[in-house]
Amino acid sequence: MTADATGPSIFSRIVAREIPATIVAETERVIAFRDVAPQAPVHVLVVPKSELYRDVVELAAGDPALLAEMVAVAQQVASAESDGQFRLVFNTGANAGQTVFHVHGHVLSGALEESRIGS
Repeated sequence: MTADATGPSIFSRIVAREIPATIVAETERVIAFRDVAPQAPVHVLVVPKSELYRDVVELAAGDPALLAEMVAVAQQVASAESDGQFRLVFNTGANAGQTVFHVHGHVLSGALEESRIGS
């Protein structure tokens, strides 16, 4: 969900420090924090601070530089948290497992659980 009649997304509330999170990296436009229900030994969400874009397709069309910054932050997280090798997963749409409609990427490293990576 994005900011509308239902209010700001959970990620916007984390950015505003209304909801606690374990932040592992941050730039002026991007924040990275640990997933509360990790699906791998390293499972970090990389999120733009703006909730202007619902998914990675909208972000790529609207602000490719911000998408590139998200990828750079994902690489920084993987370098700090693991051997620098990682998966970067973007779920796009409810049928693909997206439950928070504020674009975000999942940085995953280590042995992955067999369950689907959601949110």
